[in-house]
Amino acid sequence: MSQRIDYYNDPRAPAAGELLLIRRSDNDNWALPGGAIDLGESIPQAAIRETLEETGITCEITGLVGTYSNPGHVIHYTGNDEVRQEFSLVLTARPVSGEPTPSPESREVRWVMPDELDTYDMHRSMRLRISHFLQDNCPHIG
Repeated sequence: MSQRIDYYNDPRAPAAGELLLIRRSDNDNWALPGGAIDLGESIPQAAIRETLEETGITCEITGLVGTYSNPGHVIHYTGNDEVRQEFSLVLTARPVSGEPTPSPESREVRWVMPDELDTYDMHRSMRLRISHFLQDNCPHIG
């Protein structure tokens, strides 16, 4: 069941149309929250858990932006020298509770207006995913 959260003159209140971004601890880039599915989880359960772990925000999944995979995009994890070709599912959500709170995976957590995105350093694959969402949901911005 959804929960109502009232904000009254509260600077932590999310504005309509804001995106929740994290500044990743592993590469210092800004990104949408995300991660891997644990054994026994559904996709929405994993997205809700990862968002809460990385941001302090509990969310409710509302839709799917798209699926992304590119054989030309590989990720190298230097800690164990693993190289992966990953895929991602980009979901939409609405906040239910919580306050933006950094974690070991996120140095910073912010609500960001779409017209401010150009000032944030992020990998072009992340920028592509966000632009697809904006084109479909905020055509005057994307």
